[in-house]
Amino acid sequence: MPEIARTGSCLCGGVQFRVAGEPRRVGLCHCKDCRKTSGSAFHAYAVWPLQAFEASGITSTYGARSFCPTCGSRVPLVGEEEVEVTIGSLDVAPTEGLVPEYELWIGRRESWLQALPAARQFEHDRVAVDTAAGNEIDPELRQKSA
Repeated sequence: MPEIARTGSCLCGGVQFRVAGEPRRVGLCHCKDCRKTSGSAFHAYAVWPLQAFEASGITSTYGARSFCPTCGSRVPLVGEEEVEVTIGSLDVAPTEGLVPEYELWIGRRESWLQALPAARQFEHDRVAVDTAAGNEIDPELRQKSA
């Protein structure tokens, strides 16, 4: 079976990107920063390893958010090892197979939104999990990124 590849861009097309394979994780965030930068009640995103990502175009950053300086659209946030892609920036919708497995900052979730039934719920940032043991790791090691 061929590897899945997804493409996306900003609204004006000045920034284009491609991610290959399956993401490491998919989530929703209801925090203030995500609400403000998305202009929505939540932010839906998927995280891929950096080596699965290619991009072209010029981007700008403000804080930990990347955007197109021409149209202002959010574009993938490139970290040292991972890239966070806003699901809404992908070219094909609906996005087959990108189902959120967790929600962050659920205390800020709108009352008219229901919790995703199969998604893990976090009061604040995602807590790293030792998958081998199935235990949460020390809260001091909380992930700063989604």
